[in-house]
Amino acid sequence: MSTARRRFALAIGFGMLFAALVATAADAWSLDALMSLIRAHPPGRAHFDETKTVSILDRPLQSSGELVFTPPARLEKHVTSPGDERVIADGKQLVIERGGKRRAIALADHPEIAVLIESIRATLAGDGAALRRVYRVGLDGSADAWRLVLVPIDEAARKLVAKVTIEGSRARVQRVEVEQADGDRSLMQIRPEKR
Repeated sequence: MSTARRRFALAIGFGMLFAALVATAADAWSLDALMSLIRAHPPGRAHFDETKTVSILDRPLQSSGELVFTPPARLEKHVTSPGDERVIADGKQLVIERGGKRRAIALADHPEIAVLIESIRATLAGDGAALRRVYRVGLDGSADAWRLVLVPIDEAARKLVAKVTIEGSRARVQRVEVEQADGDRSLMQIRPEKR
């Protein structure tokens, strides 16, 4: 075999090896891989800016504040602007603190709220099994730029929440968009707390 043919064969061989490695890496990216990545680097505190678009209002509602996640099931959303409000989901209970008043409700009594909380809480906990129990799960992208699309399995929940889209990079959740069945929507941009 001539030197030119050897080089050509070697180039083809390396090309096929590279293609196989790229295909293997793409095949390795899955919901389980994402959940493992998040579990290995659990989130803690982050700042958020949220925009809610509600059909009966002339303009979107804006809020900002802090999110705190304590694995496996405590999620606190502390709104600091425009007012002061805390919403704490801990286990099967939701507590709302506003204007010096505190109200506790069972998530089981409010499936529309439970389905939203579970989307964020299960993602932040890296709990793919919990996501699969509640949603049809779609995952696009790569470890550096991924997107989860969650559609509620329960028909009653789908009448309220059409889908939840969560985007991020590596173990960081950066964006949560909720599309309600009635067309209302919310978009939360999340950025990590500066250390």
